[in-house]
Amino acid sequence: MRATTLLNRVFKFTGATVTAVHHVGHGPITATVKLTARRKLSCPHCPFTTTAGYDTRWTESSWRHLDAAGTPVILKMLRRRLRCPAHGVLVQAVPFARPASRFTRDFEDMVAWLVTRTDKTSVSTFIRIAWRTVGAICARVVGDQLDETRFEGLVNLGVDGISWRKHHNYLTLVSDHETSTILWGGAGKNAATLDRFFIEIGPENTASIEAVSMDMGAAFSKSVRTNAPDAVICIDPFHVVQLGTNALEVVRRDQWQRARALPDQSFAKKYKGHRYALLKNPGTLTEKQSATLDHLREDGGTLWQGYLLKESLREIFAGDLSSAEVMAMIQDWCDAATTSGLGPFMKAGATLRGHINGIHAAVSRGLSNGKHEGLNNKIRTMTRRSYGFHSPEAALALIMLACGPVEVRIPYQK
Repeated sequence: MRATTLLNRVFKFTGATVTAVHHVGHGPITATVKLTARRKLSCPHCPFTTTAGYDTRWTESSWRHLDAAGTPVILKMLRRRLRCPAHGVLVQAVPFARPASRFTRDFEDMVAWLVTRTDKTSVSTFIRIAWRTVGAICARVVGDQLDETRFEGLVNLGVDGISWRKHHNYLTLVSDHETSTILWGGAGKNAATLDRFFIEIGPENTASIEAVSMDMGAAFSKSVRTNAPDAVICIDPFHVVQLGTNALEVVRRDQWQRARALPDQSFAKKYKGHRYALLKNPGTLTEKQSATLDHLREDGGTLWQGYLLKESLREIFAGDLSSAEVMAMIQDWCDAATTSGLGPFMKAGATLRGHINGIHAAVSRGLSNGKHEGLNNKIRTMTRRSYGFHSPEAALALIMLACGPVEVRIPYQK
């Protein structure tokens, strides 16, 4: 069997065929290909086609393909230029590779599948490409597969921000509560970032949004009120409970700092070592942490008072209560926090009072960022892998591959 016949049967390129094969020593396998419809020139960015070339020049292009028995495979082809009414003069498209890529679709799909399942070192070593190149591939795959119709018929959305890199580099992520997927992401964590989302989906799709769940930050609520005034802002119960947890942590650190100033340092060690026993939910405590909590209960004092406030706030959302009962208990909690004399909890009570309408909307609609928070562990894994990326677009592409409405398969499973 001729080498060209073998590769044509193995590669099965749509719209292209292998015409020659070259391999010397330990170098790559070089396969020359040509398009089956050679007279038809296609724009790589739009459906425009033509039979008239821009000039008589031929441009030699090459693409990395999947390895054959561990040997790199390089495809080469002479391409013509065309003039597109929308995109000007450019080189014709090929069916087996994405625009502006030096890798075939099968190669990029393999990289995209691997990067959602293993660490960056394994991907770079196995595929033999730089990690920065992996980021560019992810961006192309996501851009090619994301369907613009995903913005149609949106009803309930969740908005949250997450750090993708050190030194306060944040991403704003928008999720669909119905599908539990990330619909959109943008670099930044302010109102202008979320404004870009509403601009991209357009006024028609924005009009269908009924509710948006978020934290108590002012930036996201400002953007929603400006761009989707008919949508109800729902304050995520998770962030309500987190407010009490953060207040307790401030109280604990304050007690620890005071204890450090005492001659006997045993008190400081007690406050420092009890952090997780105080902040974790009672049902997830270890035996040692439960014993630590028992000692704190016996000691009483400011720290135990803060712990009771934190737990009472969590219990409000843990039970099966009606929205009226939940709101009444939150009002009682705000009163208790205000009269507790503990500065962090007094501040937390005032904050909840300022967002009482948003909390009521979330409770009455049964809407929370719980599904979004469920994706966060997966997202944090993706962002840890993306530390080697130098652009937020590459990090976002990785997140969309793992948590977005994108289905990536191994090439031979298609």
